[in-house]
Amino acid sequence: MAAGRGRGGIRIIGGEWRGRRLAVADRPGLRPTADRVRETLFNWLQTIVPGARCLDLFAGSGALGLEALSRGAAAVTFVDSDRRAMDSLRAVLKTLGAGDRADCRCERAERFLTLGEGPFDLIFLDPPFAGDALARASAELAPLCHESTLVYVETDQREPAALLPEGWSCHRSGRGGGVQFGLYRPFVAPG
Repeated sequence: MAAGRGRGGIRIIGGEWRGRRLAVADRPGLRPTADRVRETLFNWLQTIVPGARCLDLFAGSGALGLEALSRGAAAVTFVDSDRRAMDSLRAVLKTLGAGDRADCRCERAERFLTLGEGPFDLIFLDPPFAGDALARASAELAPLCHESTLVYVETDQREPAALLPEGWSCHRSGRGGGVQFGLYRPFVAPG
């Protein structure tokens, strides 16, 4: 999700599908990450995404995971509880011929986090801004991470670090399109 431009569609910024405009479900609260924010994020991640195993939690339009697939991610798991948004995302993935590298899960993030799937190299965490979904989800991410996992976090104007568990470190951060965003390394206990 995240601050959007142009209801009902997204544009892939780079990679194999660069410039492709893709339809997304027009759902309440759905806000695909702004192009400028995605461009900054994926410039930061240019050496990390190729071959990475990614999780797009609270996927919504799937803009972040789709961008990762376009730029060479090995696999992306998309998770969102909105059936219409997930059906739209499945249709986009089919159009792109990316179904073999994508796994769409129509379930609540809280349930997915209890399944113990992982580890992931890169996690996109962009829940609805209202409420405490970011704090709750980030508190449960450690079992899905390894020592090099990066977690992208997007918030409204609240400082992301204030909503994350103790011990997480900021790798990079920025602000734009009415949001604050950053890459974080979660604390993963050795062992």
